[in-house]
Amino acid sequence: MKRNQMSLIFFSLMTVLFLLDSDAVTSMTPGLTEVKYRTSFGSCPSRAVGKMTLQLVKAFEDSGSLRSLKEMIVKEKLDQRSFISSYSVSYDPLRKYLNFKYECPNPLMKVQIYKNNGLESYEAILVDNGELYDPTYEVLLKTDKKLSGELPFLALPVGNMDDDVQRQITKIVAGMDTAFRKKLSEVILNESGELTVILSVKGHPSSVFLGKDEWNDKVIKLGRLVTYMESKNKIPAIINLTNSKKVVVKFNDRF
Repeated sequence: MKRNQMSLIFFSLMTVLFLLDSDAVTSMTPGLTEVKYRTSFGSCPSRAVGKMTLQLVKAFEDSGSLRSLKEMIVKEKLDQRSFISSYSVSYDPLRKYLNFKYECPNPLMKVQIYKNNGLESYEAILVDNGELYDPTYEVLLKTDKKLSGELPFLALPVGNMDDDVQRQITKIVAGMDTAFRKKLSEVILNESGELTVILSVKGHPSSVFLGKDEWNDKVIKLGRLVTYMESKNKIPAIINLTNSKKVVVKFNDRF
């Protein structure tokens, strides 16, 4: 009797150890049914990511393989199509639960890239990892109420849109504190590589000329200047920071 009990305990223990090996269970039990799942959408649009999740659950029920899911995501570029920046997928064989966790980048600006002297243009969304996303991303986030308000505009000629410019502008805008970023209305990079920022401060426009270089340092100075001017209830119509060692401001007499 004791021998039978010991055998039963040993068999049960080996079964549990086998089930805890997710690679083993997911490669040897195809055709799983009634797989439950949990999804953490993070900052992602639930509509696009939810649709992808249902595809993955169905594929897992057919194959029983986590590896095949990951291969499917890469092969069909599901993460790119669903605006995902990072994800994880795991399976609990004892509870038969798939766990999905997603993260998506934060949108920074609505980009308008123009060519042929402005006669042609196309739009994209600049996100905080420096990449350009389809404008649908903004629409989906607003539908989910994960994005409120309007994104500031970035306008630039197609010839000036390269990886280095994207990185610089992304770093500048992402580095702004939330209160200052809300004052940002438009950023313009002209064909000469000169950067101009349009702010909306207490309902009044303020044009800021940053020139061709040292943008990050100049924006830091700009933030301090705007905070000071607001405290004095004075809003400059023009702020010239093209020379990083000298700040020139001009006020509009109407304000």
